[in-house]
Amino acid sequence: MLQRGPGDPAFQVGADGAFWRASRTPVGPGTIRIARKGAQVEGRAWGPGAEWLLDGLPALLGADDDPSAFVPRHRLVHEAHRRHPGLRLIRTGLVLESLIPSILEQKVTGVEAYRAWRLLLQRHGEPAPGPAEGMRMRVMPDPRTWALIPSWEWHRAGVDTKRSSTILRAVRVARRLEEATSMDLATASARLQLIPGIGPWTAAETLQRSNGTPDAITVGDLHLPQIVGYALTGERGADDEAMLELLAPYAGQRYRATRLILLSGRTPPRRAPRFAVRDFRTM
Repeated sequence: MLQRGPGDPAFQVGADGAFWRASRTPVGPGTIRIARKGAQVEGRAWGPGAEWLLDGLPALLGADDDPSAFVPRHRLVHEAHRRHPGLRLIRTGLVLESLIPSILEQKVTGVEAYRAWRLLLQRHGEPAPGPAEGMRMRVMPDPRTWALIPSWEWHRAGVDTKRSSTILRAVRVARRLEEATSMDLATASARLQLIPGIGPWTAAETLQRSNGTPDAITVGDLHLPQIVGYALTGERGADDEAMLELLAPYAGQRYRATRLILLSGRTPPRRAPRFAVRDFRTM
Protein backbone atom coordinates (compact mmCIF):
# COMPACT_ATOMS: atom_id res chain seq x y z
CA MET A 1 0.00 0.00 0.00
CA LEU A 2 2.88 2.40 0.65
CA GLN A 3 5.11 1.56 -2.29
CA ARG A 4 4.60 3.89 -5.26
CA GLY A 5 5.80 1.71 -8.09
CA PRO A 6 8.73 -0.72 -8.33
CA GLY A 7 11.34 2.07 -8.36
CA ASP A 8 10.04 4.06 -5.37
CA PRO A 9 13.10 5.79 -3.82
CA ALA A 10 11.34 5.91 -0.44
CA PHE A 11 10.42 2.22 -0.25
CA GLN A 12 12.43 -0.91 -0.96
CA VAL A 13 12.28 -4.60 -0.20
CA GLY A 14 15.68 -6.07 0.59
CA ALA A 15 17.04 -9.37 -0.70
CA ASP A 16 16.28 -10.86 2.73
CA GLY A 17 12.62 -9.80 2.51
CA ALA A 18 12.96 -6.89 4.94
CA PHE A 19 11.03 -3.70 4.19
CA TRP A 20 12.91 -0.40 4.09
CA ARG A 21 10.98 2.85 4.30
CA ALA A 22 12.25 6.45 4.28
CA SER A 23 9.91 9.05 5.76
CA ARG A 24 9.79 12.70 6.72
CA THR A 25 8.40 12.61 10.24
CA PRO A 26 7.30 15.61 12.36
CA VAL A 27 10.76 15.57 13.97
CA GLY A 28 12.82 15.07 10.83
CA PRO A 29 13.83 12.47 8.26
CA GLY A 30 14.12 8.85 9.25
CA THR A 31 14.59 5.38 7.83
CA ILE A 32 13.03 2.23 9.23
CA ARG A 33 13.81 -1.41 8.46
CA ILE A 34 11.03 -3.87 9.21
CA ALA A 35 11.81 -7.59 9.24
CA ARG A 36 9.82 -10.62 10.27
CA LYS A 37 11.49 -13.08 12.63
CA GLY A 38 9.24 -16.05 13.22
CA ALA A 39 6.10 -14.79 14.92
CA GLN A 40 7.69 -11.44 15.77
CA VAL A 41 8.51 -8.26 13.87
CA GLU A 42 11.79 -6.44 14.38
CA GLY A 43 12.14 -2.75 13.63
CA ARG A 44 15.36 -0.75 13.41
CA ALA A 45 15.49 2.94 12.57
CA TRP A 46 18.00 5.70 11.85
CA GLY A 47 17.99 9.49 11.65
CA PRO A 48 16.25 12.26 13.63
CA GLY A 49 12.89 10.59 13.02
CA ALA A 50 14.01 7.14 14.19
CA GLU A 51 12.25 7.17 17.56
CA TRP A 52 9.05 8.56 16.02
CA LEU A 53 9.04 5.78 13.41
CA LEU A 54 9.62 3.05 15.98
CA ASP A 55 6.88 4.42 18.23
CA GLY A 56 4.51 4.33 15.26
CA LEU A 57 5.50 0.86 14.05
CA PRO A 58 2.63 -1.02 15.76
CA ALA A 59 0.07 1.33 14.17
CA LEU A 60 1.84 1.04 10.82
CA LEU A 61 1.40 -2.74 11.02
CA GLY A 62 -2.28 -2.45 11.95
CA ALA A 63 -2.22 -2.72 15.73
CA ASP A 64 -4.83 0.06 16.02
CA ASP A 65 -7.11 -1.60 13.48
CA ASP A 66 -10.12 -3.63 14.64
CA PRO A 67 -11.04 -6.20 11.98
CA SER A 68 -13.51 -7.90 14.34
CA ALA A 69 -16.14 -5.33 13.34
CA PHE A 70 -16.19 -6.68 9.79
CA VAL A 71 -18.89 -9.16 8.74
CA PRO A 72 -18.72 -10.60 5.19
CA ARG A 73 -22.01 -10.31 3.30
CA HIS A 74 -21.05 -11.97 0.01
CA ARG A 75 -19.62 -15.41 -0.68
CA LEU A 76 -16.60 -14.00 -2.51
CA VAL A 77 -15.84 -11.58 0.33
CA HIS A 78 -16.29 -14.35 2.89
CA GLU A 79 -13.81 -16.54 1.02
CA ALA A 80 -11.26 -13.69 0.72
CA HIS A 81 -11.71 -12.95 4.42
CA ARG A 82 -11.09 -16.62 5.24
CA ARG A 83 -7.94 -16.70 3.10
CA HIS A 84 -6.56 -13.47 4.62
CA PRO A 85 -7.50 -13.69 8.32
CA GLY A 86 -4.63 -11.45 9.40
CA LEU A 87 -5.49 -8.52 7.13
CA ARG A 88 -4.99 -5.24 8.98
CA LEU A 89 -5.29 -1.68 7.75
CA ILE A 90 -2.08 0.32 8.03
CA ARG A 91 -1.78 3.75 9.64
CA THR A 92 1.27 5.91 8.94
CA GLY A 93 0.18 9.01 10.86
CA LEU A 94 1.59 11.14 8.01
CA VAL A 95 -0.74 12.97 5.64
CA LEU A 96 1.56 14.78 3.21
CA GLU A 97 3.57 11.63 2.57
CA SER A 98 0.48 9.95 1.06
CA LEU A 99 -1.24 13.08 -0.23
CA ILE A 100 1.47 14.22 -2.67
CA PRO A 101 1.84 10.90 -4.53
CA SER A 102 -1.97 10.61 -4.59
CA ILE A 103 -2.16 14.01 -6.29
CA LEU A 104 0.47 12.85 -8.78
CA GLU A 105 -1.78 9.87 -9.57
CA GLN A 106 -4.77 12.02 -10.50
CA LYS A 107 -6.10 11.14 -13.98
CA VAL A 108 -2.86 9.63 -15.29
CA THR A 109 -1.54 6.10 -15.65
CA GLY A 110 0.26 4.52 -12.74
CA VAL A 111 3.46 4.41 -14.78
CA GLU A 112 3.33 8.20 -15.28
CA ALA A 113 2.65 8.89 -11.62
CA TYR A 114 5.35 6.52 -10.37
CA ARG A 115 7.87 8.05 -12.74
CA ALA A 116 7.05 11.57 -11.54
CA TRP A 117 7.35 10.56 -7.87
CA ARG A 118 10.67 8.83 -8.54
CA LEU A 119 12.21 11.73 -10.46
CA LEU A 120 11.04 14.39 -7.99
CA LEU A 121 12.44 12.51 -5.00
CA GLN A 122 15.71 11.71 -6.74
CA ARG A 123 16.24 15.33 -7.69
CA HIS A 124 14.75 17.23 -4.75
CA GLY A 125 14.63 14.74 -1.88
CA GLU A 126 17.49 14.09 0.51
CA PRO A 127 19.47 10.90 1.17
CA ALA A 128 17.75 8.58 3.62
CA PRO A 129 19.58 8.28 6.96
CA GLY A 130 21.49 5.15 7.90
CA PRO A 131 22.35 2.19 5.66
CA ALA A 132 19.58 3.17 3.23
CA GLU A 133 21.83 5.94 1.89
CA GLY A 134 23.94 3.27 0.26
CA MET A 135 20.76 1.84 -1.25
CA ARG A 136 20.08 5.22 -2.89
CA MET A 137 16.88 5.69 -0.94
CA ARG A 138 15.50 9.21 -0.61
CA VAL A 139 13.34 11.08 1.88
CA MET A 140 10.70 13.22 0.22
CA PRO A 141 11.29 17.01 0.28
CA ASP A 142 10.03 19.15 3.14
CA PRO A 143 7.19 21.61 2.40
CA ARG A 144 9.55 24.51 1.71
CA THR A 145 11.54 22.49 -0.83
CA TRP A 146 8.36 21.37 -2.60
CA ALA A 147 7.31 25.01 -2.82
CA LEU A 148 10.63 26.03 -4.40
CA ILE A 149 10.62 23.46 -7.21
CA PRO A 150 10.63 25.51 -10.45
CA SER A 151 7.98 24.99 -13.11
CA TRP A 152 10.39 23.40 -15.59
CA GLU A 153 11.30 20.71 -13.06
CA TRP A 154 7.64 19.72 -12.73
CA HIS A 155 7.44 19.64 -16.51
CA ARG A 156 10.56 17.50 -16.75
CA ALA A 157 8.97 15.01 -14.33
CA GLY A 158 5.84 14.89 -16.50
CA VAL A 159 3.59 16.72 -14.04
CA ASP A 160 1.06 19.12 -15.55
CA THR A 161 0.29 22.52 -14.07
CA LYS A 162 -2.98 21.41 -12.50
CA ARG A 163 -1.36 18.74 -10.36
CA SER A 164 1.75 20.75 -9.49
CA SER A 165 -0.41 23.72 -8.47
CA THR A 166 -2.48 21.46 -6.19
CA ILE A 167 0.69 20.21 -4.51
CA LEU A 168 1.96 23.75 -4.04
CA ARG A 169 -1.32 24.79 -2.41
CA ALA A 170 -1.17 21.75 -0.12
CA VAL A 171 2.39 22.26 1.11
CA ARG A 172 1.62 25.87 2.06
CA VAL A 173 -0.79 24.55 4.71
CA ALA A 174 1.04 21.30 5.46
CA ARG A 175 0.76 21.68 9.21
CA ARG A 176 -3.02 22.08 9.07
CA LEU A 177 -3.33 19.07 6.79
CA GLU A 178 -1.26 16.88 9.12
CA GLU A 179 -3.85 17.59 11.83
CA ALA A 180 -6.22 15.36 9.87
CA THR A 181 -4.52 12.27 11.34
CA SER A 182 -6.39 12.86 14.62
CA MET A 183 -9.79 13.49 12.99
CA ASP A 184 -12.68 11.22 12.13
CA LEU A 185 -13.19 10.31 8.47
CA ALA A 186 -15.75 12.98 7.59
CA THR A 187 -13.82 15.81 9.26
CA ALA A 188 -10.46 14.69 7.89
CA SER A 189 -11.84 14.33 4.37
CA ALA A 190 -13.41 17.78 4.57
CA ARG A 191 -10.12 19.27 5.80
CA LEU A 192 -8.20 17.85 2.83
CA GLN A 193 -10.86 18.90 0.33
CA LEU A 194 -10.59 22.53 1.39
CA ILE A 195 -7.57 22.61 -0.95
CA PRO A 196 -8.64 23.29 -4.56
CA GLY A 197 -7.66 20.29 -6.66
CA ILE A 198 -8.21 17.75 -3.87
CA GLY A 199 -11.48 15.87 -4.23
CA PRO A 200 -13.04 12.75 -2.69
CA TRP A 201 -10.78 10.37 -4.65
CA THR A 202 -7.53 11.98 -3.48
CA ALA A 203 -8.78 12.42 0.09
CA ALA A 204 -9.79 8.76 0.35
CA GLU A 205 -6.54 7.46 -1.17
CA THR A 206 -4.63 9.57 1.36
CA LEU A 207 -6.65 8.74 4.47
CA GLN A 208 -6.60 5.02 3.74
CA ARG A 209 -2.86 5.18 4.38
CA SER A 210 -2.39 8.03 6.84
CA ASN A 211 -5.37 7.20 9.10
CA GLY A 212 -6.13 3.56 8.33
CA THR A 213 -9.83 4.43 8.13
CA PRO A 214 -11.89 1.29 7.34
CA ASP A 215 -14.70 3.22 5.61
CA ALA A 216 -12.54 5.48 3.39
CA ILE A 217 -14.02 4.15 0.14
CA THR A 218 -12.50 5.48 -3.08
CA VAL A 219 -15.03 7.09 -5.42
CA GLY A 220 -14.23 8.59 -8.80
CA ASP A 221 -11.82 5.80 -9.69
CA LEU A 222 -11.68 4.56 -13.28
CA HIS A 223 -11.41 0.86 -12.42
CA LEU A 224 -12.63 0.18 -8.86
CA PRO A 225 -16.42 0.35 -9.50
CA GLN A 226 -16.10 -2.08 -12.38
CA ILE A 227 -13.96 -4.47 -10.32
CA VAL A 228 -16.38 -4.39 -7.37
CA GLY A 229 -19.40 -4.75 -9.63
CA TYR A 230 -17.93 -7.66 -11.55
CA ALA A 231 -16.68 -9.43 -8.42
CA LEU A 232 -20.01 -9.25 -6.60
CA THR A 233 -22.47 -9.62 -9.50
CA GLY A 234 -20.51 -11.00 -12.46
CA GLU A 235 -21.70 -8.06 -14.54
CA ARG A 236 -19.69 -5.29 -16.18
CA GLY A 237 -20.22 -1.56 -16.34
CA ALA A 238 -20.82 -0.65 -12.69
CA ASP A 239 -20.35 3.03 -11.82
CA ASP A 240 -19.79 4.72 -8.46
CA GLU A 241 -23.49 4.72 -7.64
CA ALA A 242 -23.80 0.99 -8.31
CA MET A 243 -20.62 0.27 -6.35
CA LEU A 244 -21.82 2.19 -3.31
CA GLU A 245 -25.14 0.36 -3.44
CA LEU A 246 -23.38 -3.00 -3.51
CA LEU A 247 -21.16 -1.97 -0.60
CA ALA A 248 -24.00 -0.54 1.49
CA PRO A 249 -24.11 -3.69 3.71
CA TYR A 250 -20.52 -2.89 4.69
CA ALA A 251 -21.23 0.64 5.96
CA GLY A 252 -18.38 1.66 8.22
CA GLN A 253 -16.13 -1.01 6.66
CA ARG A 254 -16.39 -0.30 2.92
CA TYR A 255 -12.68 0.25 2.37
CA ARG A 256 -11.87 -3.04 4.09
CA ALA A 257 -14.45 -4.76 1.88
CA THR A 258 -12.82 -3.39 -1.28
CA ARG A 259 -9.37 -4.50 -0.06
CA LEU A 260 -10.70 -8.04 0.32
CA ILE A 261 -12.40 -7.89 -3.08
CA LEU A 262 -9.11 -6.82 -4.68
CA LEU A 263 -7.27 -9.59 -2.84
CA SER A 264 -9.75 -12.12 -4.25
CA GLY A 265 -8.24 -11.52 -7.69
CA ARG A 266 -11.63 -11.57 -9.42
CA THR A 267 -11.45 -8.80 -12.00
CA PRO A 268 -13.22 -8.30 -15.33
CA PRO A 269 -11.22 -9.53 -18.36
CA ARG A 270 -9.47 -6.71 -20.16
CA ARG A 271 -11.14 -5.66 -23.42
CA ALA A 272 -8.99 -2.70 -24.42
CA PRO A 273 -5.26 -1.96 -24.44
CA ARG A 274 -3.73 0.01 -21.60
CA PHE A 275 -3.69 3.79 -21.87
CA ALA A 276 -0.58 5.06 -23.57
CA VAL A 277 1.91 6.85 -21.34
CA ARG A 278 2.10 10.52 -22.24
CA ASP A 279 5.38 12.39 -22.29
CA PHE A 280 4.70 15.90 -21.01
CA ARG A 281 8.28 16.90 -21.78
CA THR A 282 7.40 17.09 -25.49
CA MET A 283 4.31 19.25 -24.93
